[in-house]
Amino acid sequence: MAFTAGELQNIANAALDFYIKGPAMALTIQERPLYDRLRRKQKTFSGGKGLIRQNVKGEYSTTLQGYTHTDTVGYVNPANIKQVNFPWFEIHAGINLTLTELKHDGISVVDTNGEDTTEHSERELHVISGLLEDKLDDLAEGWARDFDRMLHQDGTQDAKEVPGLLSIVADNPATGVLAGIDRATTPWWRNRALVNLTASAGPDNSILASATGQTLTKTLRSEVRQLRRYGGKPNFIICGSGFLDALELEVHEKGTYTQQGFVNKGKNDIGMAVISMFGVGDFIYDPGLDDAGREMFCYVLDDRRIQLRPMDGEDMKQHTPSRPHDQYVIYRAMTWTGGLTASQLNCHGVYEAKLS
Repeated sequence: MAFTAGELQNIANAALDFYIKGPAMALTIQERPLYDRLRRKQKTFSGGKGLIRQNVKGEYSTTLQGYTHTDTVGYVNPANIKQVNFPWFEIHAGINLTLTELKHDGISVVDTNGEDTTEHSERELHVISGLLEDKLDDLAEGWARDFDRMLHQDGTQDAKEVPGLLSIVADNPATGVLAGIDRATTPWWRNRALVNLTASAGPDNSILASATGQTLTKTLRSEVRQLRRYGGKPNFIICGSGFLDALELEVHEKGTYTQQGFVNKGKNDIGMAVISMFGVGDFIYDPGLDDAGREMFCYVLDDRRIQLRPMDGEDMKQHTPSRPHDQYVIYRAMTWTGGLTASQLNCHGVYEAKLS
């Protein structure tokens, strides 16, 4: 069978005539703070028929009652536990390559699945970027990049993908059902939000940054107090580039640059991609928010109460499928089974800023 245009292009890119010897240079890899944090804090679950279940409670029935002498007193039988049910999903990414491509790369496949290979003698004289290594690297980076994209969305883009951060920390938390609980009738099952929900009519609920009035910084400090009200410990803040621009507008007004950096009596510090605010925390730039069209947004999260939950034994599971009997093609794949869950919502907040 003749090479496809893509195969020929890939072989050409690895030839000595075109590129400097060494791995193909990665030019579009960016930081993934949300993906990295959730992966680091993830907790496995054992399995189940389509759902990850956990109990939550936000209402209490027991009350105080004054009495004297022989007054009649009352008793209650509390029954306020609710069960939330988050669905789990199956995610796949895979690559294939032909044995012909590998021969052009100076590699022969020893067994049918391509688990063992041998290099031809003097291979180093004509190989620049190894095709096999490049394809495996493409699998790893493509996986991380797309998983990060998925985590920044709400699940409506694909019914078979994991609903991400936006499904849990909603712009309008007083509507919709999350994990089986109606947020419209359950105030304690809502995140906090200050965003422009009514751009066409009514008041603008986003925060207008003001260099002199310090509206954004004052609002954020006030919001952190509310996020801590019910035991929340917000400790992870991600922002789009536009939100950081708005925040810098106010921070710059109250500090000065010196040879030692940004100085404001130890209360604020500004870096290339991170702003630290006393009493609030570190504001980390997350390029994934820009890619999702949410460059003016900020998410303040308690990473104890939002978790990535892979199924036990199914976290980035590697597969080496047997090649078809009538094709000399090698396949490699990774799968992941799990979901994104939350055990508390009123400790998370989403905020939209606008430049004055």
